[in-house]
Amino acid sequence: MPEPGTAGAALAPIVVTPGEARYDDMVSGYNKRWIGTPDRIRVIRSTAEAVDAVQELVDAGTRFSVRSGGGCFEDFVDNPEIEVVLDLSTLDEVTYDEERRAFAIQPGAILLNVYDTLLHRWGVTLPGGLCYSVGMGGHACGGGYGLMSRQFGLVVDHLYAVEVVVVDAAGRVGAVVATAEPDDPHHDLWWAHTGGGGGNFGVVTRYWFRTPGASGDDPRVLLPQPPSHVLLNVAAIPWTAIEGADFTRLLRNYIAWQNAHSAPGTPETALSSLLGLNHVSAGAVTLITQVDATVDGAEGILADHLAAIGEGTADGIREALAPAPTKATWGQVTRYVSTSNYAAPAVRVKAKSAYLRGNFTTEQAETIHRFLTTGEYSNPGASLIIFPYGGQIGTVAPDATAIPQRDSVVKMQYQAWWTDPAADERHLAWVRGMYKDVYAETGGVPVPDGTWDGCYINYADADLADPAHNTSGIPWPALYYKDSYPRLQRVKARWDPRNVFRHALSVEPSTAE
Repeated sequence: MPEPGTAGAALAPIVVTPGEARYDDMVSGYNKRWIGTPDRIRVIRSTAEAVDAVQELVDAGTRFSVRSGGGCFEDFVDNPEIEVVLDLSTLDEVTYDEERRAFAIQPGAILLNVYDTLLHRWGVTLPGGLCYSVGMGGHACGGGYGLMSRQFGLVVDHLYAVEVVVVDAAGRVGAVVATAEPDDPHHDLWWAHTGGGGGNFGVVTRYWFRTPGASGDDPRVLLPQPPSHVLLNVAAIPWTAIEGADFTRLLRNYIAWQNAHSAPGTPETALSSLLGLNHVSAGAVTLITQVDATVDGAEGILADHLAAIGEGTADGIREALAPAPTKATWGQVTRYVSTSNYAAPAVRVKAKSAYLRGNFTTEQAETIHRFLTTGEYSNPGASLIIFPYGGQIGTVAPDATAIPQRDSVVKMQYQAWWTDPAADERHLAWVRGMYKDVYAETGGVPVPDGTWDGCYINYADADLADPAHNTSGIPWPALYYKDSYPRLQRVKARWDPRNVFRHALSVEPSTAE
């Protein structure tokens, strides 16, 4: 256990209470289905402040939660049980640590700012997510993934160290730095933050990133260097051109291409494409493709990809998939893609996830088509988004990090966005209904079975812990963590034995001696 933090921060604490103009802006995150009513919000500006705040709350027996970017889909931060929120949103520096030869990123740094700072100062990047406003705090410890992951792996594959404010069995609070070094006595705490999810072990106040095997002290070579330019191709396939059989063929073609071109080191890992199966009320199915333009034959890789997806489909689909790329800098494309899905201020969201190792059956594809085209439901914000996986992600052993799903070829998000609170049940029923019917043969969830491989914790879905929605007999931890869960429980028992950090899908401490 570390030494306790210094009592009392140098600056007076920033405490926000109900009635202040800023309070309402600080009691919810991205998903406005969840609005908190905490007695107060404590704005954290340093690790020392975090230690002091947590010690005060533990001593008082106060239930608290932690927010960085506010991107959580469930009510882990904002729910009636929470009395105090620790707000880390202004803890947002991105710097280079010469002593550790690693990039230090604080939890409140949002992804777009991380990308811009890393690129403009040092010419490097992290293969992180597509939503610009997500904070590094939760993104990294859940795994972290984006359009560069086929080339460079997951964000956690570059995690060198993490600083965590933890609470021991006696209720003493202190900060620990845990590293990837195998002989580090805190190594297990580092491992738990390579995919074990947010809100489980303590308050993360800083991450350090350096690519394994990177040598020297020049920061320009210690993380991946993104390509100077990429090809961006955005295809919109009108629903008027898609019949049922063509939809099934299109979907299965897309997955088949991923299965055939996900081996690490192959030229096709320079390409990532995101398939947006939008509800018919949105007007079109979208395919966003990015290719590293510096790779030999980049235009040919793109053309072959689009042709393979459209093979055997109607003329209107193949015409929509004709290559029409824009060549731009990687930074320009990243800013465009990251901000183009900006949500309405009052957006309400329900999301579910799955990893896929094989392909959809014809029956599953037909089920998806039925839900996307039903006339009984209309919502342009309803969709199934399929993200490419594979490539460098698969070079990491399943137990090397807390993310065991390393040989999947895609992962996906079933989702609905809306703004009217009165329509909650209608939209929830649509998302839940499609998910349940797609996985009808395995209890309504993607049970790891050789074809499917469970779920992604960063797309948190509390339904998985509800027997009304998960009838598979497979507990939710096995869907997210598979065989990694017992190890996560042992880490939890060591570093949070009082279960101070808990929520609807938090890791339970191991009771084994």
